[in-house]
Amino acid sequence: MTPTMTRGELSIIIPTLNAEKHLPHCLDSLSAGLGSGLIREVLIVDGGSTDHTIAMAGSAGCRVITSPKAGRGRQLHIGAKNAKSNWFLFLHADTALEYNWADAVNAQMHFPKFAAAFTLAYDSPKKEARWLERRAGQRVRALGLPYGDQGLLIHKSVYEDIGGFKDIALMEDVDIAQRIGKSRLRIMTTKAITSSEKYERDGWRKRSWKNAFLLSRFLMGASPDKLAKAYK
Repeated sequence: MTPTMTRGELSIIIPTLNAEKHLPHCLDSLSAGLGSGLIREVLIVDGGSTDHTIAMAGSAGCRVITSPKAGRGRQLHIGAKNAKSNWFLFLHADTALEYNWADAVNAQMHFPKFAAAFTLAYDSPKKEARWLERRAGQRVRALGLPYGDQGLLIHKSVYEDIGGFKDIALMEDVDIAQRIGKSRLRIMTTKAITSSEKYERDGWRKRSWKNAFLLSRFLMGASPDKLAKAYK
C-alpha cells in the first residue's frame, strides 16, 4: 500500500556558486514533488555567483538567500537555519533526481528518526561511470558514507541534534554522515543523477582514486582546509 503523500512538509536546500549550467536541469527534476504538493519551498543559498544563477533561481520561483561567504557546508547550514519545513532535502545544483523521487522521499518521511540518501548515478553512458557507481555503492554499504551528490534527506530534529553541517572547506557531506551514523542512514533505490563533468575533464579513474585518497586522509584526521587545495 502506497503511503499517503505528506503535503507541504519538505524544504529543498541547494547551495550554488556560478551554477547556471546545471541548475535548470536540477530544478526541472523536482517537478514531481511540486506537482504532488510534497515540496513547501526550494531554497537556494548562493555563495556569490557572478553568472545568471540567482536570476534563474528567482524566475523559477525559488527562495534565494545570499551567503556572506562561499562554502558548501556554510551554505547548507544557512539553508537549514532559514528553512520553513521540518524536513530538509539537501541537494547539489549539478544533481538531478529520478522521476519517482517524490514517492521514495515521501515513504522515508514516515520514519523521522532516520536520514536517507539516494543511489548515486552519473549522467554518462560510459562503462567507467557504471564502474564508479558500483564503487560508490560498495563504499556506502561498507562505511555508511554517501557523498553529497547523493542528496541528504533528514528531519529537522535529527539535524539539530547532531549539530548540522559544519563550516569546513571539504568533506562536509562525509562529516555529517559520520555523525548521523550508519545505523540511522538509509539508501533509497531511487537515483540521484549527478554531473560527470569533473571526471570527463580529469579522467575517470584518476579522479576516482584522488577522491578515495582524500577520503582516507580525512578519515585519518587530515585538515579539510589542506584537503580542499588538493581537490580542485
